[in-house]
Amino acid sequence: QMELVESGGGLVQAGDSLRLSCAASARTFSNYHMGWFRQAPGKEREFVAAVNNLGGRTHYTDPVKGRFTISRDNAKNALYLQMNSLKPEGPAVYYCAASLLRYYWQGRISAFIYWGQGTQVTVSS
Repeated sequence: QMELVESGGGLVQAGDSLRLSCAASARTFSNYHMGWFRQAPGKEREFVAAVNNLGGRTHYTDPVKGRFTISRDNAKNALYLQMNSLKPEGPAVYYCAASLLRYYWQGRISAFIYWGQGTQVTVSS
């Protein structure tokens, strides 16, 4: 069992940066591949980025490549998402999630078994 708690969301302007954090409760955090997803009002939840359990491999959806960076600190049971050059896309809730499956990098929601409650990010123009 793992509890995930996101933080760091807020209201920012286009072009700003924001860093999201996800605190994990499990002692076996380093066994899990981790991901970030986001969901805008009225839309499906979508994959943003993922990192393997040891932090050596990262994967991104094309729209965020070069602007977002996912990282983790296994000693602190923490996951991060550094978001730069944010675009005015309106509000979205960002979720962190954990997976034990090898195909976590494909960003399928079904591959992730533990989810946080989310943190809202709103980027205004």
